Amino acid sequence: MTGEAGRTYKSEGIVLKRTNFGEADKIITVFSKHYGKTTLLAKGIRRLTSRKRGNLELFNQVTFFAHKGKGIDIVTETELLDSFSSWKKDLQKIATAYQICEMVDKLTVEGNEQEEVYDLLVTYFKAITVTEQNGLTILVNSFGVNILKDLGFLPKNKVLPQNFNVTAYIEDIIEKELKSKKFAGKVRS
Repeated sequence: MTGEAGRTYKSEGIVLKRTNFGEADKIITVFSKHYGKTTLLAKGIRRLTSRKRGNLELFNQVTFFAHKGKGIDIVTETELLDSFSSWKKDLQKIATAYQICEMVDKLTVEGNEQEEVYDLLVTYFKAITVTEQNGLTILVNSFGVNILKDLGFLPKNKVLPQNFNVTAYIEDIIEKELKSKKFAGKVRS
């Protein structure tokens, strides 16, 4: 939905990462249903009185309204859809969410609508809730294979060898090491 001659828009998304900016602001990266990966400025979010503060936490699923800015779009309103609070106190499940978010962040480009990737992200975040500790690595690998297929890096109908290393394959594509891999390794050992 757009208004003011296309200057405002609304979507739902999952917060992938956040970075402090200035004294009271944050730059938020959201993977949204209608706009793909989007970087937004959340003005005043670090103030204790900010209404958006709790909604734009890492891994939250939110509905957001944004206004097109000169360089970066600005979040104007947010509504929390799901905080996935049932697993946010479990370090191994948080590590799993970090790995999934980093894959999405590194494999997608800004402003390219990919609703199937958004749906996959939401599905796997819900799966984290019900997955036992010993199944989290399998969950990450499954997500990796599915996002690679959705983005066209792997053929959808091809059966992969049993020793296929999803993380190494993704690192080869992005030509960087995934930082979340080290964190997950420490948490799971």
